[in-house]
Amino acid sequence: MQIGIDAINFSLPKLYLAIDNLAVNRLIEPEKLTKGLGLQKMAILDFHQDVITMAANSVFKLIKENQINLDDLTRIYVGSESGVDSSKPIGSYIISLLESKFGEGKLSHCDVVDITFACIGGVDALQNCLDYIRLNPKEKAIVVTTDIAKYDLESSGEYTQGAGSIAMLITDNPRIISFDKKFGVSTQGVFDFFKPRISIKKEEITGNSNNENWFDILENEVTFYKEQPVFDGQYSNACYINRIVEAYQRFTEKTEKTYNNWHSILMHLPYCFQGRRTFIEIIAQENPDVIEKISGENFKEKIKNYYKSEVYKFFVQDKIYPSEIASSQIGNIYTGSIFLGFLSTLSFYLDKENSIIGEKFGFIAYGSGSKSKVFEGEIQKDWKNALKNINLFETLEKSVGIDFNTYEKIHKKEINSSVLKPSQEFVLSRIEKENPLLKGARHYEYVE
Repeated sequence: MQIGIDAINFSLPKLYLAIDNLAVNRLIEPEKLTKGLGLQKMAILDFHQDVITMAANSVFKLIKENQINLDDLTRIYVGSESGVDSSKPIGSYIISLLESKFGEGKLSHCDVVDITFACIGGVDALQNCLDYIRLNPKEKAIVVTTDIAKYDLESSGEYTQGAGSIAMLITDNPRIISFDKKFGVSTQGVFDFFKPRISIKKEEITGNSNNENWFDILENEVTFYKEQPVFDGQYSNACYINRIVEAYQRFTEKTEKTYNNWHSILMHLPYCFQGRRTFIEIIAQENPDVIEKISGENFKEKIKNYYKSEVYKFFVQDKIYPSEIASSQIGNIYTGSIFLGFLSTLSFYLDKENSIIGEKFGFIAYGSGSKSKVFEGEIQKDWKNALKNINLFETLEKSVGIDFNTYEKIHKKEINSSVLKPSQEFVLSRIEKENPLLKGARHYEYVE
Protein backbone atom coordinates (compact mmCIF):
# COMPACT_ATOMS: atom_id res chain seq x y z
CA MET A 1 0.00 0.00 0.00
CA GLN A 2 1.33 3.45 -0.94
CA ILE A 3 0.60 6.36 1.40
CA GLY A 4 1.66 9.97 0.88
CA ILE A 5 0.79 13.45 -0.38
CA ASP A 6 -2.05 13.53 -2.89
CA ALA A 7 -2.42 17.32 -3.13
CA ILE A 8 -0.72 20.44 -1.79
CA ASN A 9 -1.47 24.14 -1.49
CA PHE A 10 -0.13 27.20 0.29
CA SER A 11 -0.85 30.63 1.70
CA LEU A 12 1.87 33.29 1.80
CA PRO A 13 2.06 36.97 2.75
CA LYS A 14 1.55 39.33 -0.18
CA LEU A 15 4.07 41.85 1.16
CA TYR A 16 7.85 41.62 1.23
CA LEU A 17 10.91 43.65 2.15
CA ALA A 18 13.85 43.39 -0.25
CA ILE A 19 16.88 41.99 1.58
CA ASP A 20 19.28 44.53 0.08
CA ASN A 21 16.96 47.25 1.48
CA LEU A 22 17.25 45.71 4.94
CA ALA A 23 21.01 45.32 4.56
CA VAL A 24 21.59 48.96 3.63
CA ASN A 25 19.52 50.17 6.58
CA ARG A 26 21.34 47.83 8.97
CA LEU A 27 24.78 48.80 7.59
CA ILE A 28 25.38 45.26 6.33
CA GLU A 29 27.11 44.60 3.02
CA PRO A 30 24.17 43.44 0.82
CA GLU A 31 26.21 40.69 -0.89
CA LYS A 32 26.85 39.11 2.52
CA LEU A 33 23.14 38.31 2.66
CA THR A 34 22.32 37.85 -1.02
CA LYS A 35 25.36 35.92 -2.26
CA GLY A 36 26.50 34.62 1.11
CA LEU A 37 23.17 33.35 2.44
CA GLY A 38 21.07 33.29 -0.74
CA LEU A 39 18.47 35.77 0.54
CA GLN A 40 16.50 38.02 -1.82
CA LYS A 41 13.21 38.90 -0.14
CA MET A 42 11.57 38.58 3.27
CA ALA A 43 7.81 37.87 3.41
CA ILE A 44 5.89 40.23 5.70
CA LEU A 45 2.39 39.66 7.11
CA ASP A 46 -0.17 42.41 6.60
CA PHE A 47 -2.28 43.80 9.48
CA HIS A 48 -5.19 41.42 8.82
CA GLN A 49 -3.05 38.26 8.64
CA ASP A 50 -1.75 35.83 11.24
CA VAL A 51 -0.98 32.11 11.55
CA ILE A 52 -4.72 31.32 11.72
CA THR A 53 -5.63 33.14 8.50
CA MET A 54 -2.69 31.60 6.64
CA ALA A 55 -3.59 28.09 7.83
CA ALA A 56 -7.29 28.47 7.07
CA ASN A 57 -6.59 29.95 3.63
CA SER A 58 -4.18 27.17 2.64
CA VAL A 59 -6.58 24.42 3.78
CA PHE A 60 -9.61 26.12 2.21
CA LYS A 61 -7.84 26.33 -1.16
CA LEU A 62 -6.68 22.72 -0.83
CA ILE A 63 -10.24 21.47 -0.21
CA LYS A 64 -11.87 23.60 -2.90
CA GLU A 65 -9.37 23.05 -5.69
CA ASN A 66 -9.25 19.30 -5.12
CA GLN A 67 -12.97 18.90 -4.44
CA ILE A 68 -12.31 16.96 -1.26
CA ASN A 69 -15.34 15.21 0.18
CA LEU A 70 -15.55 16.51 3.76
CA ASP A 71 -17.08 13.23 4.93
CA ASP A 72 -13.81 11.47 4.00
CA LEU A 73 -11.69 14.04 5.84
CA THR A 74 -11.25 12.75 9.38
CA ARG A 75 -8.29 14.65 10.76
CA ILE A 76 -6.48 17.95 10.36
CA TYR A 77 -3.11 17.96 12.13
CA VAL A 78 -1.23 21.22 12.53
CA GLY A 79 2.50 21.71 12.91
CA SER A 80 3.37 25.13 14.34
CA GLU A 81 5.46 26.96 16.92
CA SER A 82 3.48 30.19 16.55
CA GLY A 83 0.20 29.44 18.33
CA VAL A 84 -1.93 32.40 19.40
CA ASP A 85 -3.34 30.73 22.53
CA SER A 86 -1.88 28.57 25.30
CA SER A 87 -4.96 26.32 25.33
CA LYS A 88 -7.10 26.68 22.21
CA PRO A 89 -5.28 25.01 19.28
CA ILE A 90 -4.87 26.42 15.79
CA GLY A 91 -6.75 23.38 14.51
CA SER A 92 -9.95 24.43 16.28
CA TYR A 93 -9.77 27.84 14.61
CA ILE A 94 -9.32 26.17 11.22
CA ILE A 95 -12.43 24.01 11.73
CA SER A 96 -14.47 27.06 12.74
CA LEU A 97 -13.39 29.11 9.73
CA LEU A 98 -13.93 26.27 7.27
CA GLU A 99 -17.41 25.63 8.63
CA SER A 100 -18.24 29.30 8.13
CA LYS A 101 -17.88 28.56 4.40
CA PHE A 102 -18.99 24.91 4.13
CA GLY A 103 -21.72 24.89 6.76
CA GLU A 104 -21.96 24.48 10.54
CA GLY A 105 -21.17 20.96 11.73
CA LYS A 106 -19.70 19.85 8.39
CA LEU A 107 -16.39 19.00 10.06
CA SER A 108 -17.54 18.13 13.57
CA HIS A 109 -16.43 14.52 12.95
CA CYS A 110 -12.88 15.68 12.19
CA ASP A 111 -10.09 15.26 14.73
CA VAL A 112 -7.73 18.23 15.08
CA VAL A 113 -4.40 18.39 16.91
CA ASP A 114 -1.56 20.91 17.12
CA ILE A 115 1.97 19.51 17.31
CA THR A 116 4.82 21.69 18.53
CA PHE A 117 8.51 20.84 18.28
CA ALA A 118 10.03 23.98 16.78
CA CYS A 119 10.55 23.61 13.02
CA ILE A 120 10.04 19.84 12.88
CA GLY A 121 6.44 19.88 14.16
CA GLY A 122 5.07 19.66 10.62
CA VAL A 123 7.09 16.52 9.89
CA ASP A 124 5.85 15.02 13.17
CA ALA A 125 2.28 15.75 12.04
CA LEU A 126 3.01 14.21 8.63
CA GLN A 127 4.46 11.00 10.09
CA ASN A 128 1.50 10.65 12.43
CA CYS A 129 -1.01 11.07 9.60
CA LEU A 130 0.86 8.69 7.30
CA ASP A 131 0.58 5.99 9.96
CA TYR A 132 -3.10 6.82 10.49
CA ILE A 133 -3.97 6.48 6.79
CA ARG A 134 -2.07 3.18 6.61
CA LEU A 135 -4.52 1.90 9.23
CA ASN A 136 -7.52 3.67 7.69
CA PRO A 137 -6.88 3.78 3.91
CA LYS A 138 -10.44 4.86 3.01
CA GLU A 139 -10.07 8.07 5.00
CA LYS A 140 -8.18 11.28 4.29
CA ALA A 141 -6.08 13.57 6.46
CA ILE A 142 -4.70 17.07 6.07
CA VAL A 143 -1.37 18.19 7.45
CA VAL A 144 -1.00 21.96 7.68
CA THR A 145 2.05 23.95 8.74
CA THR A 146 1.72 27.61 9.67
CA ASP A 147 4.29 29.90 11.26
CA ILE A 148 5.68 33.39 11.56
CA ALA A 149 9.46 33.60 11.89
CA LYS A 150 9.89 36.90 13.71
CA TYR A 151 13.13 38.13 15.28
CA ASP A 152 14.14 41.23 17.21
CA LEU A 153 14.98 44.31 15.16
CA GLU A 154 18.73 44.61 14.56
CA SER A 155 19.32 41.04 15.76
CA SER A 156 21.39 38.46 13.85
CA GLY A 157 18.17 36.63 12.96
CA GLU A 158 16.33 39.63 11.53
CA TYR A 159 17.25 38.96 7.91
CA THR A 160 15.97 35.34 8.11
CA GLN A 161 12.38 36.32 8.92
CA GLY A 162 9.43 35.04 6.92
CA ALA A 163 5.94 33.58 7.18
CA GLY A 164 3.73 31.09 5.39
CA SER A 165 1.47 28.06 5.50
CA ILE A 166 1.57 24.79 3.56
CA ALA A 167 -1.41 22.38 3.49
CA MET A 168 -1.10 18.77 2.28
CA LEU A 169 -3.73 16.09 1.65
CA ILE A 170 -2.60 12.67 2.89
CA THR A 171 -4.22 9.62 1.24
CA ASP A 172 -3.55 6.13 -0.02
CA ASN A 173 -2.55 5.85 -3.68
CA PRO A 174 -1.33 9.49 -3.65
CA ARG A 175 -0.82 11.42 -6.86
CA ILE A 176 2.33 13.33 -5.84
CA ILE A 177 4.62 11.32 -3.56
CA SER A 178 4.49 8.15 -1.46
CA PHE A 179 6.65 7.76 1.64
CA ASP A 180 8.68 4.90 3.02
CA LYS A 181 7.78 3.75 6.55
CA LYS A 182 11.32 4.00 7.91
CA PHE A 183 12.55 7.22 9.52
CA GLY A 184 15.96 7.95 10.98
CA VAL A 185 15.66 9.99 14.19
CA SER A 186 18.02 11.90 16.45
CA THR A 187 16.80 13.79 19.54
CA GLN A 188 18.54 15.75 22.30
CA GLY A 189 17.16 18.23 24.84
CA VAL A 190 19.08 21.50 24.35
CA PHE A 191 18.55 25.27 24.48
CA ASP A 192 19.75 26.29 21.03
CA PHE A 193 16.51 28.18 20.26
CA PHE A 194 13.41 28.59 22.42
CA LYS A 195 10.53 30.90 23.31
CA PRO A 196 10.25 30.99 27.11
CA ARG A 197 7.50 32.47 29.21
CA ILE A 198 9.08 35.52 30.81
CA SER A 199 8.12 36.87 34.24
CA ILE A 200 8.58 40.43 35.47
CA LYS A 201 7.72 42.02 38.81
CA LYS A 202 4.70 44.32 38.66
CA GLU A 203 6.71 46.83 40.67
CA GLU A 204 9.06 47.24 37.71
CA ILE A 205 6.07 48.22 35.55
CA THR A 206 3.84 50.21 37.94
CA GLY A 207 6.61 51.88 39.93
CA ASN A 208 5.17 50.82 43.32
CA SER A 209 5.22 47.72 45.53
CA ASN A 210 1.50 47.65 46.42
CA ASN A 211 0.76 44.62 44.22
CA GLU A 212 -2.50 46.17 43.05
CA ASN A 213 -4.86 44.32 40.73
CA TRP A 214 -3.35 45.02 37.32
CA PHE A 215 -5.18 43.80 34.21
CA ASP A 216 -6.91 41.13 36.35
CA ILE A 217 -3.54 39.85 37.56
CA LEU A 218 -3.42 39.48 41.35
CA GLU A 219 0.00 37.83 41.55
CA ASN A 220 3.09 39.91 42.23
CA GLU A 221 4.53 38.88 38.86
CA VAL A 222 3.32 39.36 35.30
CA THR A 223 4.11 36.55 32.86
CA PHE A 224 4.22 37.30 29.16
CA TYR A 225 5.11 35.53 25.95
CA LYS A 226 7.35 37.05 23.32
CA GLU A 227 7.07 36.13 19.63
CA GLN A 228 10.80 36.55 19.08
CA PRO A 229 12.97 33.63 20.26
CA VAL A 230 15.99 33.40 22.50
CA PHE A 231 18.68 31.79 20.38
CA ASP A 232 22.37 31.19 19.91
CA GLY A 233 23.06 31.11 16.17
CA GLN A 234 26.40 29.28 16.26
CA TYR A 235 25.24 26.75 18.83
CA SER A 236 21.99 26.17 16.94
CA ASN A 237 23.95 25.54 13.75
CA ALA A 238 26.12 23.00 15.58
CA CYS A 239 22.99 21.27 16.95
CA TYR A 240 21.50 21.24 13.44
CA ILE A 241 24.58 19.51 12.05
CA ASN A 242 24.84 17.00 14.90
CA ARG A 243 21.17 16.02 14.69
CA ILE A 244 20.95 15.66 10.89
CA VAL A 245 24.19 13.67 10.67
CA GLU A 246 23.06 11.26 13.38
CA ALA A 247 19.51 10.94 11.99
CA TYR A 248 20.92 10.31 8.51
CA GLN A 249 23.24 7.63 9.87
CA ARG A 250 20.29 5.88 11.55
CA PHE A 251 18.26 6.13 8.34
CA THR A 252 21.02 4.44 6.36
CA GLU A 253 21.37 1.73 9.01
CA LYS A 254 17.63 0.98 8.84
CA THR A 255 17.27 1.11 5.07
CA GLU A 256 20.76 0.38 3.71
CA LYS A 257 20.18 3.39 1.43
CA THR A 258 22.27 6.54 1.01
CA TYR A 259 21.84 10.00 -0.47
CA ASN A 260 23.22 8.60 -3.72
CA ASN A 261 19.74 7.13 -4.26
CA TRP A 262 18.13 10.57 -4.05
CA HIS A 263 17.28 12.63 -7.11
CA SER A 264 16.58 15.71 -4.96
CA ILE A 265 17.32 16.67 -1.38
CA LEU A 266 14.89 18.65 0.78
CA MET A 267 16.17 20.14 4.03
CA HIS A 268 14.87 22.51 6.64
CA LEU A 269 16.12 25.93 5.54
CA PRO A 270 16.27 28.56 8.32
CA TYR A 271 17.94 30.60 5.59
CA CYS A 272 18.25 29.78 1.90
CA PHE A 273 21.79 28.35 1.79
CA GLN A 274 21.67 26.44 5.10
CA GLY A 275 21.08 23.15 3.30
CA ARG A 276 24.03 23.42 0.94
CA ARG A 277 26.25 24.66 3.76
CA THR A 278 25.48 21.73 6.05
CA PHE A 279 24.84 18.74 3.77
CA ILE A 280 28.56 18.64 3.17
CA GLU A 281 28.85 17.25 6.72
CA ILE A 282 26.85 14.19 5.64
CA ILE A 283 29.07 13.78 2.58
CA ALA A 284 32.12 13.95 4.84
CA GLN A 285 30.72 11.19 7.05
CA GLU A 286 29.78 9.05 4.06
CA ASN A 287 33.02 9.64 2.12
CA PRO A 288 35.88 10.44 4.53
CA ASP A 289 38.43 9.34 1.93
CA VAL A 290 37.16 12.00 -0.50
CA ILE A 291 37.53 14.78 2.08
CA GLU A 292 40.96 13.50 3.11
CA LYS A 293 42.24 14.07 -0.42
CA ILE A 294 41.22 17.74 -0.36
CA SER A 295 43.96 20.26 0.38
CA GLY A 296 43.94 21.86 3.82
CA GLU A 297 45.78 21.80 7.11
CA ASN A 298 42.90 20.32 9.12
CA PHE A 299 39.47 18.74 8.67
CA LYS A 300 37.62 22.04 8.99
CA GLU A 301 39.74 23.65 6.28
CA LYS A 302 39.34 20.60 4.02
CA ILE A 303 35.55 20.83 4.36
CA LYS A 304 35.68 24.53 3.52
CA ASN A 305 37.76 23.88 0.42
CA TYR A 306 35.52 21.02 -0.70
CA TYR A 307 32.53 23.34 -0.36
CA LYS A 308 34.18 25.65 -2.90
CA SER A 309 35.04 22.83 -5.32
CA GLU A 310 33.35 22.46 -8.71
CA VAL A 311 32.30 18.93 -7.75
CA TYR A 312 30.28 20.14 -4.78
CA LYS A 313 28.90 23.14 -6.69
CA PHE A 314 27.55 20.75 -9.32
CA PHE A 315 26.07 18.52 -6.59
CA VAL A 316 24.27 21.52 -5.06
CA GLN A 317 22.96 22.75 -8.40
CA ASP A 318 21.68 19.29 -9.27
CA LYS A 319 20.14 18.14 -5.99
CA ILE A 320 19.58 21.12 -3.64
CA TYR A 321 19.20 24.33 -5.67
CA PRO A 322 15.56 23.76 -6.82
CA SER A 323 14.44 23.65 -3.18
CA GLU A 324 16.10 27.02 -2.48
CA ILE A 325 14.25 29.08 -5.09
CA ALA A 326 11.13 29.81 -3.04
CA SER A 327 13.05 30.12 0.22
CA SER A 328 15.14 32.96 -1.22
CA GLN A 329 11.92 34.87 -1.97
CA ILE A 330 10.11 34.21 1.32
CA GLY A 331 12.52 33.51 4.17
CA ASN A 332 12.12 31.03 7.00
CA ILE A 333 8.64 29.64 7.62
CA TYR A 334 9.69 27.26 10.39
CA THR A 335 7.53 24.08 10.25
CA GLY A 336 6.68 24.65 6.59
CA SER A 337 10.24 25.27 5.41
CA ILE A 338 11.01 21.71 4.29
CA PHE A 339 7.64 21.40 2.54
CA LEU A 340 8.12 24.76 0.84
CA GLY A 341 11.41 23.35 -0.46
CA PHE A 342 9.54 20.28 -1.72
CA LEU A 343 6.93 22.45 -3.46
CA SER A 344 9.67 24.68 -4.89
CA THR A 345 11.45 21.62 -6.31
CA LEU A 346 8.28 20.25 -7.91
CA SER A 347 7.47 23.69 -9.36
CA PHE A 348 10.98 23.83 -10.81
CA TYR A 349 10.46 20.53 -12.66
CA LEU A 350 6.91 21.25 -13.82
CA ASP A 351 8.01 22.70 -17.16
CA LYS A 352 11.13 20.53 -17.54
CA GLU A 353 11.26 17.77 -20.14
CA ASN A 354 13.15 15.33 -17.92
CA SER A 355 10.80 13.03 -16.03
CA ILE A 356 11.08 12.65 -12.27
CA ILE A 357 8.40 9.94 -12.02
CA GLY A 358 9.72 7.15 -9.82
CA GLU A 359 12.61 9.25 -8.52
CA LYS A 360 13.44 9.19 -4.81
CA PHE A 361 13.45 12.45 -2.84
CA GLY A 362 15.36 12.64 0.45
CA PHE A 363 13.92 14.69 3.33
CA ILE A 364 16.17 15.96 6.13
CA ALA A 365 14.11 17.75 8.77
CA TYR A 366 15.26 19.64 11.85
CA GLY A 367 13.65 21.34 14.82
CA SER A 368 15.47 23.21 17.56
CA GLY A 369 15.30 21.85 21.03
CA SER A 370 16.39 19.56 19.21
CA LYS A 371 15.39 16.78 16.79
CA SER A 372 16.03 15.61 13.25
CA LYS A 373 14.16 13.10 11.09
CA VAL A 374 15.44 11.68 7.81
CA PHE A 375 13.14 9.83 5.40
CA GLU A 376 12.46 9.40 1.70
CA GLY A 377 9.60 9.42 -0.76
CA GLU A 378 8.98 8.34 -4.34
CA ILE A 379 7.45 10.68 -6.94
CA GLN A 380 4.22 9.30 -8.41
CA LYS A 381 3.12 9.20 -12.04
CA ASP A 382 0.30 11.76 -11.70
CA TRP A 383 2.28 14.43 -9.85
CA LYS A 384 2.17 17.01 -12.63
CA ASN A 385 -1.59 16.82 -12.96
CA ALA A 386 -1.95 17.28 -9.20
CA LEU A 387 0.14 20.47 -9.38
CA LYS A 388 -1.01 21.95 -12.68
CA ASN A 389 -2.72 24.93 -10.99
CA ILE A 390 -0.29 25.48 -8.12
CA ASN A 391 1.44 28.62 -9.56
CA LEU A 392 3.96 29.02 -6.74
CA PHE A 393 6.55 31.07 -8.62
CA GLU A 394 3.86 33.17 -10.34
CA THR A 395 2.38 33.99 -6.92
CA LEU A 396 5.77 35.09 -5.61
CA GLU A 397 6.27 37.38 -8.61
CA LYS A 398 3.02 39.19 -7.75
CA SER A 399 4.03 40.02 -4.17
CA VAL A 400 4.33 43.71 -3.31
CA GLY A 401 7.44 45.37 -1.93
CA ILE A 402 7.26 47.75 1.02
CA ASP A 403 9.73 50.38 2.18
CA PHE A 404 11.92 50.01 5.24
CA ASN A 405 9.91 52.46 7.34
CA THR A 406 6.68 50.53 6.73
CA TYR A 407 8.45 47.28 7.59
CA GLU A 408 9.61 48.61 10.96
CA LYS A 409 6.14 49.93 11.78
CA ILE A 410 4.60 46.55 10.97
CA HIS A 411 7.21 44.80 13.09
CA LYS A 412 6.48 47.12 16.04
CA LYS A 413 2.71 46.74 15.47
CA GLU A 414 2.33 50.46 14.94
CA ILE A 415 0.17 50.06 11.82
CA ASN A 416 -3.54 49.57 12.51
CA SER A 417 -4.85 49.03 8.99
CA SER A 418 -4.06 46.80 6.04
CA VAL A 419 -1.40 47.87 3.57
CA LEU A 420 -3.19 45.88 0.84
CA LYS A 421 -6.96 45.50 0.76
CA PRO A 422 -7.81 41.83 1.47
CA SER A 423 -9.77 39.90 -1.14
CA GLN A 424 -11.13 36.33 -1.25
CA GLU A 425 -9.41 35.29 1.96
CA PHE A 426 -9.92 34.76 5.66
CA VAL A 427 -8.86 37.77 7.72
CA LEU A 428 -8.52 38.66 11.38
CA SER A 429 -11.44 41.03 11.94
CA ARG A 430 -11.05 41.91 15.63
CA ILE A 431 -9.82 40.80 19.04
CA GLU A 432 -12.39 41.05 21.84
CA LYS A 433 -11.53 43.65 24.48
CA GLU A 434 -14.82 44.42 26.26
CA ASN A 435 -16.74 41.21 27.03
CA PRO A 436 -15.10 39.75 30.19
CA LEU A 437 -16.16 36.23 29.19
CA LEU A 438 -14.50 36.53 25.77
CA LYS A 439 -11.66 38.95 26.43
CA GLY A 440 -8.82 38.17 24.04
CA ALA A 441 -10.95 36.00 21.74
CA ARG A 442 -9.86 36.32 18.11
CA HIS A 443 -12.60 36.77 15.54
CA TYR A 444 -12.18 36.03 11.83
CA GLU A 445 -14.24 36.44 8.70
CA TYR A 446 -14.02 35.69 5.00
CA VAL A 447 -13.67 38.72 2.73
CA GLU A 448 -14.96 38.30 -0.82
